[in-house]
Amino acid sequence: MAAGSVSGATAGDVGYAAGLARAFGGALIFAFPLLMTMEMWELGFHMERYRLALFLVLGLPLLFGLTYYAGFRRADGRLDDLLDALAALAVGFAVSLAILSLFGLIDWAEPLEANVGKVALQAIPAAMGAVLARKQFAGASGDAGEDDHAASYHGELFLMAAGALFLAFNVAPTEEMVLISYTMAPVHTVALAGVSLVLLHLLVYRLGFAGQEAHEGHVRAFFEFTLPGFAVALLVSLYVLWTFGRLDGLAPMETASTMIVLGLPASLGAALARLVV
Repeated sequence: MAAGSVSGATAGDVGYAAGLARAFGGALIFAFPLLMTMEMWELGFHMERYRLALFLVLGLPLLFGLTYYAGFRRADGRLDDLLDALAALAVGFAVSLAILSLFGLIDWAEPLEANVGKVALQAIPAAMGAVLARKQFAGASGDAGEDDHAASYHGELFLMAAGALFLAFNVAPTEEMVLISYTMAPVHTVALAGVSLVLLHLLVYRLGFAGQEAHEGHVRAFFEFTLPGFAVALLVSLYVLWTFGRLDGLAPMETASTMIVLGLPASLGAALARLVV
């Protein structure tokens, strides 16, 4: 074997190891708030298994898309993206299991299903942190964004959904989402929706999304990115709240109010997608 091939393979192994180390760091940083949230421990134990299964199934294409646009290492082709997505998921499971065990929250006297549920529920958010590690550690690694794929319009909407999840995950499991909606009158709900929409628009217009250089002003950006982005943020909020059981027993108006409450951080996450993702 040529010396150049050996050195190239070694460099590749070193690069992958560095990327994997960043993935563990990203998973730890992003997952810590959720790993230390009591509601997440309880949800992992009591959550209906079909909701958890759907959460994991939908998490796979999410991770694959994120690895395509901003993986934890430089990838070469769709197969590498898929393998990196699976590696990030494995990192998410490993980090979740390790930290929950360290906290004494994995009780081997409990049914296996309960422990699996606790770890699995945390694995997807942790895996998102693992995938986005290169973006988050840009200053340390010095290679973030050098080979990121340019996003189409639909790709930008996907990234906005990922950004919405990134922020919404941190508060969606908590009871405060429902409690805040209870304290709000209809006028507060409408005002909060308006504030979320305005903030989303201002951030989108200022930060810039793909193709935005062609926009002649705020109006076109509003209809091309802000309104669709706000709709994406609300749908993400609705799904996450349903997954965590926060909508169970709520009337339609209460459901809409709770969705709009979570829609504020989700909208900010969607607007900041290009900084986070």
